[in-house]
Amino acid sequence: MQPVAISERTLHILETLEPGQSLEKKVEKLAEQELLRRLARYQLTDYSFRKRYGLTLEEFEAEGVVQKRGYSFDVECDHQDWDLAVDGIETIERQLSLLRGAAIDA
Repeated sequence: MQPVAISERTLHILETLEPGQSLEKKVEKLAEQELLRRLARYQLTDYSFRKRYGLTLEEFEAEGVVQKRGYSFDVECDHQDWDLAVDGIETIERQLSLLRGAAIDA
């Protein structure tokens, strides 16, 4: 990997946020916090659709809800947003595992 240049201004802000830690630990912590924020957003979306339809995404797809509701624009949009959220949850959980594994090894 190539070294990364960080401005003094950014270094100062990072030191204010996480005093006394190495730069790598500070960046890892910021990355983890952002991943957790995104995970919460995806989980909220999944929860909202589960509540709206009374089903999990898998059940929604297996029961053909989009077809049963006449391929309405709203239901199709919900399906796409829900699918993205569930995929996002899986992706973020993998990324967190990798980051936390790297943090343990560091």
